[in-house]
Amino acid sequence: MISVVIPCLNGETRLPACLDALVGPAVEGLVREVIVVDGGSTDQSALIADGFGARVIETEPGRGTQLRAGAEAAKSDWLLFLHADTVLSDDWAKGAAIFMRGDQDRAAVFTLRFDRSGFAPNFVSGGAMLRTRLLKLPYGDQGLLISRRLYDAVGGFGDLPLMEDADFIRRLTKRYGRRAIEIMPAQAITSAARYERDGYIKRVLKNSFTLLRYLLGASPEALKKNYD
Repeated sequence: MISVVIPCLNGETRLPACLDALVGPAVEGLVREVIVVDGGSTDQSALIADGFGARVIETEPGRGTQLRAGAEAAKSDWLLFLHADTVLSDDWAKGAAIFMRGDQDRAAVFTLRFDRSGFAPNFVSGGAMLRTRLLKLPYGDQGLLISRRLYDAVGGFGDLPLMEDADFIRRLTKRYGRRAIEIMPAQAITSAARYERDGYIKRVLKNSFTLLRYLLGASPEALKKNYD
């Protein structure tokens, strides 16, 4: 069974759809628990999570901190980390069940898609998937399904203000190789709000430059200050 960990900060707009995609698999017994880790929301996020029957825990803001706290609280042998503005497609549970019967020294991510149609969102999501296939550096928006044993062996998410997903994946692939990341065909449909607000090109360039600086050795703290 799976424990789903969702870090959240003022996510009331997309959180209901995110949680709704987990209801069916929970009824069927695949999802054992849903843990929403709230980083100090001032909206109705905690009430929404509670209304869906999720367990709500509170931490300091910071996705790395929230992910780590959720994993520590989880009780299942499998963990699914999912952003609050990401909605999994209807076929995700079937794919996850098949994956979990295989090699537990591998983790899985979903196929990224945005909640907007058109050339720009399709181009950006296509580029992200190309990066995932070639460089094995998926976005955190793609979710992460991983066994508890493998998660603990890699050392879990770092208490980082930014790049916590890239940090974890790099440690995973360094120890287990590039084959440790599998891409599932089920989709992780994430919000395009940031791209719509900033402009697709500007946002892609900003994200790419931030990742490059990280790979070249810049600290997550320095990157976070510039990113904000």
